Amino acid sequence: MFSPAVFLQSMDKKFLVIQTAFIGDVILATGVLEKLHRFYPGAAIDFMVRKGNETLLTGHPFLRRVLVWDKKKNKYRNLLKLLHQVRRERYDAVINIQRFAATGMLTAFSNAGETVGFDKNPWSFAFSKHIPHVVNSDAQGQTLHEIERNNQLVEHLTDAVADKPKLYPSADDYTSVEQFKTQPYICVAPASVWFTKQYPKEKWISFIQKLTPWLPVYLIGAPTDRQLCDEIVQQSGHANALNLAGQLSFLQSAALLKDAQMNYVNDSAPMHLASAVNAPVTAIYCSTVNTFGFGPLSDKSFVAETRLPLDCRPCGLHGHAACPQGHFKCALTIEDEQLLEKLG
Repeated sequence: MFSPAVFLQSMDKKFLVIQTAFIGDVILATGVLEKLHRFYPGAAIDFMVRKGNETLLTGHPFLRRVLVWDKKKNKYRNLLKLLHQVRRERYDAVINIQRFAATGMLTAFSNAGETVGFDKNPWSFAFSKHIPHVVNSDAQGQTLHEIERNNQLVEHLTDAVADKPKLYPSADDYTSVEQFKTQPYICVAPASVWFTKQYPKEKWISFIQKLTPWLPVYLIGAPTDRQLCDEIVQQSGHANALNLAGQLSFLQSAALLKDAQMNYVNDSAPMHLASAVNAPVTAIYCSTVNTFGFGPLSDKSFVAETRLPLDCRPCGLHGHAACPQGHFKCALTIEDEQLLEKLG
């Protein structure tokens, strides 16, 4: 319930949240924005991201400003410019979710009333508060989800219950994909930066071939994924498969995922896009495992993975350019039926 007194008390608060990693990391960090706004509804909240990810936050209702760090050109000069800007703001708290040295230095010298980050950051010794960041290293025993680990950074300012990530596609974003929603459909995001996190092309083709031919299948991804998606569409022979890779923005993609019957994704950014609009999602895990704490968060979410007890899985927190064992059984032994049953 809205409280005028709480709103007025929080009007003079200023927070900066930093997450300059990749798309999925930024999406997961939006749970912290939700949490801060809920406890400090009148506060000014800024968010720092790497260049290219700022469009995820277009029209975000709780953000005053998005600070953008261009890492590709004059990386450290741009970081120093941001540091000067941050120091002038005199934030009440800088919350650094990123775990690398550059943003750790910026946090330490931010001139903020309080600086908070994870102990894995090399500059954490200079923070007001540093929190352990613990990720389970195997398939046994669920550790905290990443949104819960992130929430520990603001728990002392709020409470111990993590808010889910959330993105805000605009009315225009929804209008732009309305043409694809004339009948029930599914979305497939087949690509990943890492080979061992990507369900193989031939497996996607086999799955799509088993779908009813009248069901629209929209393949989404970045412009660099267009060739892969073209090959899947052509080789599957599905009459209603359409390649949309590179044609939609982040938020337009989220708007399309939102109303799908099911969204099929790898352990990658589209999974987090689906979570951020509470879209139904089936996440396919190859070399990685859900127990690392980066899994889907939608109300209707599933994990598909091999049923074999492979000693080599997981082979690391992140993916690899090739299967270290040379057989890639963690992906190739996932059955089409494991995906098809999620449409029921």
